[in-house]
Amino acid sequence: MNAEPTRSATAQGAVAAAAVARGRRAQPNGWWGMALFLCAEATLFGTLIATYFYLDFNSRHWPPPGVRHPSVILPFIATGALLATTIPMWMAVRASRGGSRGAVLGLIATATVIQGCYLALQIILMEHDSRHFSPRGSAYGSIYYTLLGLHHAHVLLGLLIDVAVLWYVALRGLTNYWLISVRAAALYWYVVAGIAVFVVFTQTSPTL
Repeated sequence: MNAEPTRSATAQGAVAAAAVARGRRAQPNGWWGMALFLCAEATLFGTLIATYFYLDFNSRHWPPPGVRHPSVILPFIATGALLATTIPMWMAVRASRGGSRGAVLGLIATATVIQGCYLALQIILMEHDSRHFSPRGSAYGSIYYTLLGLHHAHVLLGLLIDVAVLWYVALRGLTNYWLISVRAAALYWYVVAGIAVFVVFTQTSPTL
């Protein structure tokens, strides 16, 4: 008896929230909060990458003797796949502004699966690397695992954000709050995927 009115109210709420989003002249506070957080994280990665090359330029051998040069093919393929997930995230933002909950859920779910596969592959590659050198064995090992491990942690955080957005949009619809959350999640992945490009070029620089 109450299912249809509830569904109708949700639809009206999504349409209203989408209309508000389209009419905004400035970014909402939630978007700015994510942007400020990402600025801090980008600075952190910039510091780590600068540290990597500082150690490189001041070392006679980089990587140190006994450590193989990093492989290129799989890390680049994985990074390309992660970068590609910004497309469905961008499309999800556009769908959210149209009030299309189903499209938002499908697009974010697609991105989440690819992002999860990226993380799984990177963990396998890191585990393989750990058989040949450890974080404690050299400065190279320390900065290598710190840089990659921190980025993988950010990917994991992004997956948790995706799951939260999927869960609540499925339950509550595209309210104004969750419409902003979709945009914030997309912004997060734009930056994390962009950082991944710098990380993979740094990681594979001894081979390139």
